[in-house]
Amino acid sequence: MKTDIKTRNDIMLLVDAFYKKVEQNDKIGPIFTDIAKVDWSHHLPKMYDFWESILFGKAIYKGNPMLTHFSLQQKVNLFQGEFDIWKTLFYNTVDELFEGENAETIKQKAQSIADLMHFKLNSPKPKINIV
Repeated sequence: MKTDIKTRNDIMLLVDAFYKKVEQNDKIGPIFTDIAKVDWSHHLPKMYDFWESILFGKAIYKGNPMLTHFSLQQKVNLFQGEFDIWKTLFYNTVDELFEGENAETIKQKAQSIADLMHFKLNSPKPKINIV
């Protein structure tokens, strides 16, 4: 029987399983491995902190994911399709491993974060007129 996401160990299980799927995905996997050249030994602990902060309200995450993704956007276009794949993999991983209030909450948070990130990355940049 599946249980809810309750601890950092649960977050670690989720993040590890999710990023294994990301790496194996033929559409977004290369973005992480070939373009961003993610160092998984560095990235995964940051993601544990990120999701623990998001789900449990612990102020342990240090970083600015928008800056990282703006930098990545200079190398590869991240469109709705890439974000949809990311969200589907995330939701499926949560559903395979957990059930409960926190499991539903983390999926909602993931959707909000991904949708906002997509919007910010793909919105036209304002032009500044200097007089």
